[in-house]
Amino acid sequence: MSVSSVYFKMICNKGIIIFIKAYICTVKTEEKKRLMAAGELLPVMEYFYTIQGEGKYSGAAAYFIRLGGCDVGCHWCDVKESWEMEKHPLTSIRELVNQIDDTVEIVVITGGEPLLWNLELLTSLLQERNIRTHIETSGSSKVTGSWDWFCLSPKKRKMPMEKAYQMANELKMVIFNKADFKFAEREAEKVSEDCLLYLQVEWDRRSKMLAPIVEYVKNNPKWRISVQTHKYLDIP
Repeated sequence: MSVSSVYFKMICNKGIIIFIKAYICTVKTEEKKRLMAAGELLPVMEYFYTIQGEGKYSGAAAYFIRLGGCDVGCHWCDVKESWEMEKHPLTSIRELVNQIDDTVEIVVITGGEPLLWNLELLTSLLQERNIRTHIETSGSSKVTGSWDWFCLSPKKRKMPMEKAYQMANELKMVIFNKADFKFAEREAEKVSEDCLLYLQVEWDRRSKMLAPIVEYVKNNPKWRISVQTHKYLDIP
């Protein structure tokens, strides 16, 4: 066999190997997409057992699952590292739920924006174990999952979908400036009469906006104040 023939055969073999590797990669990618669509795999940034710091269940023990990915992108967000889905490992939801201790009574799904993902399986697995399912969301994407408590926190950059307003058990409005009071009132008109209404100061603006919030609630007692108590307690 000539040198040129050997060289040609090597090129062909290398090409076949590259093709096979590319095919395997494609198959794995498609399988990942299928598992993500089914909610079997989700990008999980972190999970931890702590004390709920905000809203109705403030002070209660709660297990948090923070999902990666966000298409809202609030400039004052305190978890910007959650925005990029690709930075967070795809995690088996079954394995994640299985490792939650039996003492846990509440699991809070947060983000990022958790409704970017199919949460049907996650909530089903949790409720099979008699664990309450809570969510913290902007409501800007399709609602999936079965929820025992639905905390809706609308953002001007991408408004909630209609079903999110219908499901809201509590409406949490973050107050950055005085214009946000008007936004809060408009959003309060869209939720049910039973929905709890909360105003929560944006953490870095508390020295300027906390006093106006106190006065606003005194004059509009349908609202309550939500305090980020976990930050004062210096816990996750």
